[in-house]
Amino acid sequence: MQPTVFPCENFDDEEDAKALKQAFKGFGTDEEAVIEIITKRSNEQRRAIATRFKTMYGKDLIKELKSELRGNFEDVIIALMTEPIEFQAKQLHKAISGLGTDESTIVEILGVHNNDEVVRIADEYEGLYQTSLEADIKSDTSGTLKRLLVGLSTGNRDESNLIDEDAAFTDAQNLLQAGELLFAGTEESTFTAVLCQRNRRQLNVIFDKYEEIVGHSIETAIENEFSGNIKDAMLDLIACVRDRTLYLAKRLHDSMAGIGTDDRTLIRIVVGRSEMDLVDIKEAYEAKYGKSLAERIAEEVSSDLKKTLLALVY
Repeated sequence: MQPTVFPCENFDDEEDAKALKQAFKGFGTDEEAVIEIITKRSNEQRRAIATRFKTMYGKDLIKELKSELRGNFEDVIIALMTEPIEFQAKQLHKAISGLGTDESTIVEILGVHNNDEVVRIADEYEGLYQTSLEADIKSDTSGTLKRLLVGLSTGNRDESNLIDEDAAFTDAQNLLQAGELLFAGTEESTFTAVLCQRNRRQLNVIFDKYEEIVGHSIETAIENEFSGNIKDAMLDLIACVRDRTLYLAKRLHDSMAGIGTDDRTLIRIVVGRSEMDLVDIKEAYEAKYGKSLAERIAEEVSSDLKKTLLALVY
């Protein structure tokens, strides 16, 4: 896992606080200075700057940034200043509380993080909103989709990384019996139980076994047996399990495809993975789409948001 953003070696929170204070002086804001400081520090260092800023000036740096910045530029800078688990919890809340439910974002966040991170995100969510993540998912979704998302939100997936070929074959058979071989309908609970519980390596073996038995992929089976939001959610989850890096590269691509840009997804993934594996995602993106992620962002995004995202991607 290769990040694009590293801690600044000669970090001085006092000097950075002074520089940001200077950037806010006069008519307008020195956006270039804000970008240079915020994108070249780790999240931990950014939060140290915020603490120092309050100590020096008696003002909340986040509030100052919100009053000085606007639009998507404000969104990306505030995302960078937010503790990562808190940021993901807030992203989940937006996905659930907006007009309709953004199931793809919920699957993304719960799918790419490990058990400990999911539990911490859920705890943070409850602390922020005085209601559990599970309760909000249940109130905003229904049926098999609800059961799948609740299952993912528990953070209780097997993480042993052990592979059991015989168990994989049995699960593949069970999925077949619950879906394509079932005379009428689909036993959805079999699919959600397997997808939410088995470790990622084991799931990939199960997918291989399924294809060996049936002659087509598990994705084809999902297409045949499900429809609507639950079909899309399961396909997203399977893509994430098969190759998380490629899945996130595709999520970035889709956020910039068609008319307009899904800035929230673009910001969330670039910011969220910048200190984790954004180099790997960039490489997967270019291999799949024949163009660098930086080139695509430069084409699709403008102004200070573009400058900030490119600073993180490079």
